[in-house]
Amino acid sequence: MSDGGPNPSPAEYAEHRARSRRPLHEEAADRLRDMIVEGELAPGERVREQAVCDRLGLSRTPLREAMKMLATEGLVILQPNRGATVSDPSPADIADTFKVIGALEALAGELACERVKENDIAEIRVLHYQMALHQTRGELREYFRLNQRIHETLVELSGNEVLIETHRRLGGRIRRQRFVANRSGDRWEQAMQEHEQMLEALAARDGKCLAEVLRRHLDNKLTAVERADRDAGVRIEALAE
Repeated sequence: MSDGGPNPSPAEYAEHRARSRRPLHEEAADRLRDMIVEGELAPGERVREQAVCDRLGLSRTPLREAMKMLATEGLVILQPNRGATVSDPSPADIADTFKVIGALEALAGELACERVKENDIAEIRVLHYQMALHQTRGELREYFRLNQRIHETLVELSGNEVLIETHRRLGGRIRRQRFVANRSGDRWEQAMQEHEQMLEALAARDGKCLAEVLRRHLDNKLTAVERADRDAGVRIEALAE
């Protein structure tokens, strides 16, 4: 099962699991995370356990363990005797989280430039060029997965465990919004330019520059998300008239 392409069938997913050494609930969490981020499970929607189990070829025990993982990431909300619901954060929550993530990634960029090695830069450069190829092909899902790997790698390069854990715990709250932000062609192109600037700053070990680019990158994503929400509201109002 590759990172890209259509979602796998239950049979393909089961075959992949049989070859994988990862715990079953982690595999399930990955699939559910994609379903939420890409909008297959909508904000506020109740997760119907049996339907998801049938879809993924799972029993309920690993599914529930996966739900617990996603709850710690802020992607779902667990309610006693009511199961799980996809998180639906308010615009204020989304804006506040973007600002915190922007500050965390800016600090991570500064710290990373103090300790990054040439092989680390080479690894991110490879990811960057693979990501750029997906962007030229309009392959948002594949682009986004590489995009997130780059951001997560930069955070890990900070070497600050508190920062890494905080970023991991909060990042899920806006993962879907980060995905949606690039549905605008103009914003997607702008995001690629910002990633090129990140790579240049990292290679030059210019921590202040990298921090500024990362902070601006998150600010621009938030602006794109807010614009998309406004546009969606206008369309809904027009349909209601």
